[in-house]
Amino acid sequence: MEDFKELTKAEEQIMQELWEMGRGFVKEIIDRLPDPKPAYNTVSTIVRILETKGFVQHESFGKSHQYLPKISKEEYKKGITGKLLTNYFDNSPKSMLSYFLEENRLDIKELDDILSIIERNK
Repeated sequence: MEDFKELTKAEEQIMQELWEMGRGFVKEIIDRLPDPKPAYNTVSTIVRILETKGFVQHESFGKSHQYLPKISKEEYKKGITGKLLTNYFDNSPKSMLSYFLEENRLDIKELDDILSIIERNK
């Protein structure tokens, strides 16, 4: 897990939009962000940082770049969850689930859904 790169809050916000869009130009990403909209240069810089970190790649169209995710949302989710499990729950899914139960982060319906998943995967 040491080589897993975690996104900052701003980077994650941009990645969430790119994952949903599939691909997009900086202006299209900005259009999807909530008000107040960040400056074009701010989003452009964040996208280039994401590219440097290996999360995003681009296709050139003249002087414009269209950006697309290089890592899927599922891949990131797997990495971030693995890091959380390793760093905070001693690599124990049981400890992590217990934490969510004890903190009342799961309701009865969600717990029932988890039990159904467990039954299906036996």
